[in-house]
Amino acid sequence: MKFRVTYSVLSADLEELHKEFDGVLEKVRARQGGEYPSWINGKPHLSGRIIENRNPADTRQLLGRFHAAPADKLDEAVRAAREAQKGWGRTPWQERVQVIRRAADKISENRLELAAIMALETGKNRMESLGDVEEAADLFRYYASQLEESNGFLKPLGKLSPNEDTRSVLRPLGVFAVISPFNFPLALPVGMTGGALLGGNAAILKPSEDTPWCAHRLLEILRDAGLPDGLFQVMHGDGSLGAALVRHPGVDGVAFTGSKEVGMDILHALQAVYPKPCLLEMGGKNPAIICKDADLSKAVEGCYRSAFGLSGQKCSALSRVLIHKSLKDQFLARLVERTRGTKIGDPTEKDTYVGPVINRKAVERYVAAAALARRDGNVLIGGQALTEPAALSHGFFVAPTIAELPRGHRLFRDELFLPFLVVDTFDSLDEAIALANDCDYGLTAGVFSERKEDVEAFMDQVQAGVLYANRQTGATTGAWPGVQAFCGWKGSGATGKGGCGPYYVSQFMREQSQTRMG
Repeated sequence: MKFRVTYSVLSADLEELHKEFDGVLEKVRARQGGEYPSWINGKPHLSGRIIENRNPADTRQLLGRFHAAPADKLDEAVRAAREAQKGWGRTPWQERVQVIRRAADKISENRLELAAIMALETGKNRMESLGDVEEAADLFRYYASQLEESNGFLKPLGKLSPNEDTRSVLRPLGVFAVISPFNFPLALPVGMTGGALLGGNAAILKPSEDTPWCAHRLLEILRDAGLPDGLFQVMHGDGSLGAALVRHPGVDGVAFTGSKEVGMDILHALQAVYPKPCLLEMGGKNPAIICKDADLSKAVEGCYRSAFGLSGQKCSALSRVLIHKSLKDQFLARLVERTRGTKIGDPTEKDTYVGPVINRKAVERYVAAAALARRDGNVLIGGQALTEPAALSHGFFVAPTIAELPRGHRLFRDELFLPFLVVDTFDSLDEAIALANDCDYGLTAGVFSERKEDVEAFMDQVQAGVLYANRQTGATTGAWPGVQAFCGWKGSGATGKGGCGPYYVSQFMREQSQTRMG
């Protein structure tokens, strides 16, 4: 495939790409129903509870059977990781970069197959899936470049005497637990694992139970790229396994993407004996502000794409729209009409934009939110779980929803992780910014205005780590490695330095000052 897909693709001649994808998809479907192990100390582990990986668009389809790792295997996994890390940590950084770059190339070589797997197990449409795979390869490459640009994080320091040689060196910490969610089943584990491995650490991945197939393929890719056994292990299991992993005394740090509730629990647990690094990305309740001087075409398309791409199941998804009162009726009419034309269905079909949500719990959360919105406000479109036409009846499908609600309603604050957009109005930009900031989260935010003064006020005052202005390809979504650092403020992040940005790999290391006297 020659065409490179990012989240910013709006239009291009994709016919050849779709034909290639269809051919690979057929081959991937022929492999459905396979049996896969957890991987511990370079060996497959085939005992334990079985996790059935089913297609959320049609739960009759069994994608694979994955062997969960029992908690009593944690000691073995951590011991193997610690042993493997000793040699890896002493390996010249240039060699670590070579391994990770080979892995990036293998992701690129297999992008269609990986995207087809992803579409089947996440319900992500084919273009979003291809973007996820491309992002994963770019994350490996971008993080590898951070070692090159910093000379392996070695920096000469000052001297107090002529015969003194002092330097700052960033050193590996040891073993990182990596806990990844379902929604970006390749890019997120690649990013967190890549940061750990390039920093000279070992990594133990506990992927989401809903997306184990992508994690299995990542292990195969790193193995085939020449990563030594024990440095990257995959342990399938539920939240209790993840909780035990992050609390294991042999784990030196954690990289986690998921809910604020779980992230805060991890943060507190890691400080029990002494502080350990904890890289957390914990979701968002992201706003877009539509100013009175906005270009409505850009605003409608940007809000639509960010609210309903991947069925709203992105931590960066747009979930709140604040509209200048003078534009309310016009903007909402156009956004509702854009939403009404959404193709909902099998995400592997080329014209589908919105696939299913990930599981039955997500449907139940949606039904509860829709009931609240109908009781307390006005549902402009959506609000129903979908079982018609018949093609939707065996999957977890819900209708993209837009609702007007009273200011301060809980649906303006609770992260739903669903295709569910709530709207409010404002008189002044100061009022809009105050409403945008009135939230525990601070991940992404967007503004639409043709006035430079509005944009600069937004950039200066909004409390979020990722800000966009007039972005038609996504009002609050679409960060890319080396282009937009992805950093959560407030309840959305822990370190103040995000993934996709220039300070990421260094967070998996600790500083040592070395002074040598001549």
